[in-house]
Amino acid sequence: MTDAVPGPAIEADGLIKRFGDLRAVDDVSFELAPGRIYGLLGPNGSGKTTLIRLLTGMTRPTEGTATVLGARMPSRPALARLGYMTQSDGIYPALTVRENAAFFAATYGVRDAAAVDAALAVVDLADRARTVAATLSGGQRRRLSLACALVHRPPILFLDEPTVGIDPLLRVEFWAHFRRLAGAGTTLVVSSHVMDEADRCDELLFMRAGRVIARGDGGDLRARAGTADLEAAFLRLDRKSTRLNS
Repeated sequence: MTDAVPGPAIEADGLIKRFGDLRAVDDVSFELAPGRIYGLLGPNGSGKTTLIRLLTGMTRPTEGTATVLGARMPSRPALARLGYMTQSDGIYPALTVRENAAFFAATYGVRDAAAVDAALAVVDLADRARTVAATLSGGQRRRLSLACALVHRPPILFLDEPTVGIDPLLRVEFWAHFRRLAGAGTTLVVSSHVMDEADRCDELLFMRAGRVIARGDGGDLRARAGTADLEAAFLRLDRKSTRLNS
């Protein structure tokens, strides 16, 4: 069970990130309550990864503030209570599965062998603990990346395109893990451009061109767009947002 978080787990207030003339994140504001799965949905290049990097303190905003667990980011104490699974596999290929998980646990001050065992069990890699990471399959490397992100049992977990390139069965297993974590009180922010994963989230934030163009659960967003198809709902809400901002 994760620590209880009073108030919003995550807050964005007028976040803007510029790269030259490009606004990768363009005036984003929201509050996210703890213990839920939030989906950042949008096409590649919509600003999802940059927004996650702002929320985790990996990059500083041009304008605005990001607050996580009551701390303005970037914050080293708050960072120690976050988990972050990047798009690419953030593991060390020369180390074994267990050594990778133990290394990431130690970076967060966790030296409990039981925590490493538990993380590997969650992703079904306990029987591969002594396997060198370089010899793992692509799906197994994604499993190990997830174990390294959650080994210190963070109350907030950011997952950037966690299911890209994995088979359908493993995708189902990942989402079962995510649901169990949320049930135990963890707040998850999951980015994806795969619309069929959207209904697995408690709430969605549609992103386009650096902006959050709509927010709600899948049923609400479909109803607002007047369609039963979530991808069509995204396109309709995108067109509506474009008209309102033109």
